[in-house]
Amino acid sequence: MTSRTEYLVMKTARAREFVNITDRVREIVRGSGVKDGLALVSSMHITAAVYVNDNESGLLRDIAAWADRLAPPGDYEHHRTGETNGDAHLKNLLLGHQVVLPVTKGDLDLGPWEQVFYAEFDGQRPKRVIVKVVGDS
Repeated sequence: MTSRTEYLVMKTARAREFVNITDRVREIVRGSGVKDGLALVSSMHITAAVYVNDNESGLLRDIAAWADRLAPPGDYEHHRTGETNGDAHLKNLLLGHQVVLPVTKGDLDLGPWEQVFYAEFDGQRPKRVIVKVVGDS
């Protein structure tokens, strides 16, 4: 079994931002030596998410609006600790903090419209995403 672990450093210009990281993940997979296996892509922060979906601007706006409807900015119990990012924590739960992707013939094996996204909900500072590729070489 072969494995490779790399970290992507994400620093968004805005507090909330959706970043397509498909090419960066694909590069790590291709360089891993794994021909058949899995790639775990996981946000290492509880106010960000990693998810797979279509890279269509209207859909990205819909996802952001949906997350705001379900976890709107506002007053949360969490804010009593001195924090102000309660909604960001809930949005992480909605979109998920990690995905597991298939690796076939040394490359990501995604559907025709599938892209990997990093969703930041409390950004403007460096955060990490772990990419761990495991499988047979």
